Amino acid sequence: MPVITEIEDLRKIYRRRVPKMFYDYCESGSYTEQTFRDNSSDFDLIRLRQRIAVDMAGRTTASTLVGQDVSMPIALAPVGLTGMQHADGEILAARAAEKFGVPFTLSTMSICSIEAVAAKTSKPFWFQVYTLKDDGFMKSLLERAKAAGVDTIVITVDLQVLGQRHKDIKNGLSAPPKLTPAALANMATKIPWGLEMLGTKNRVFGNIVGHAPGVSDPSSLSTWTAEAFDPSLDWNRIEQLIAMWDGKVILKGILDVEDAKKAAKVGADAIVVSNHGGRQLDGALSSIRVLPEIVDAVGDQIEIHMDSGVRSGQDALKALAIGAKGVWIGRAYVYGLGAMGQKGVTTALETIHKEMDITMALCGRRDIKEVDRDILLIPEDFAGNWRKN
Repeated sequence: MPVITEIEDLRKIYRRRVPKMFYDYCESGSYTEQTFRDNSSDFDLIRLRQRIAVDMAGRTTASTLVGQDVSMPIALAPVGLTGMQHADGEILAARAAEKFGVPFTLSTMSICSIEAVAAKTSKPFWFQVYTLKDDGFMKSLLERAKAAGVDTIVITVDLQVLGQRHKDIKNGLSAPPKLTPAALANMATKIPWGLEMLGTKNRVFGNIVGHAPGVSDPSSLSTWTAEAFDPSLDWNRIEQLIAMWDGKVILKGILDVEDAKKAAKVGADAIVVSNHGGRQLDGALSSIRVLPEIVDAVGDQIEIHMDSGVRSGQDALKALAIGAKGVWIGRAYVYGLGAMGQKGVTTALETIHKEMDITMALCGRRDIKEVDRDILLIPEDFAGNWRKN
């Protein structure tokens, strides 16, 4: 068993263990992948201030996210096809998150259904929805979520049209995977993964197949997907979607100050500063680079979270110090899931927690809620000197 000391260790195991099309689905961005790369590398531009002779006994990373107590201000982001990274992946990730005391967000495009995850967990999880054209299906999804005990929904607002991810097209990404010669040859080298997948009945998009109109089997899913997303999405539509739900609402996909200002006025409980992990608009700024101005603009009006590019507890701490109330991880936990199942997700969370706690202490802070920009050294031109017109 290899010694795991950082998230990168999990990624290396994950790459060896999971079929190429699903590894590439996770570890890629749109077009040139410039934004995908910047999401992580821009964290390196921010440095930390070391402080000494501060009593570090009794440190705590406990906090709250949209009113929910958490062991650390980290949430597991919605990731589609998680059940293809490891058999019953969404269930395993949700159980690891529940045990660790952080939120898990189930994607609409999950393999395990809302009901399947609810049956194997004991506490409410969050549920992510897209802005779809079909109000009937949207209401049905939300009713199913409510019946499963979900109290918080996450509305993804940056996917009116789907960004092109070259690797997914070239790999013929599908769930279950199409058995092309190339896919078969690759899967033949991933025997443990294959044996685990044979042992589960969860192999298609469980929230859609058998639920969405006209989608009775995987063969009819592609047509539905191509027509389901709503390209006419506007702020009135977002308000309509919020009104469909009587619980907490988080808007995910905010990357501009003007959009953040509008989001703060529509009745959401929180926003997520996010560029979809670099999978939508390639060439957009990284989430961490735009976070400071969004915090300065609306941080006193709405709870702000962020995602995209977080690969360590230090990354998360930097985002929290800038002013995010919570940080979401996607790839970091998927690496662990693909590498070692539920244990791997727990290992990813433990790794991030340890890095966050130790770094916080070395910066002279004992309580994660007291972390602020005073612990950071941010380049004066970090936001960039861009012309917007």
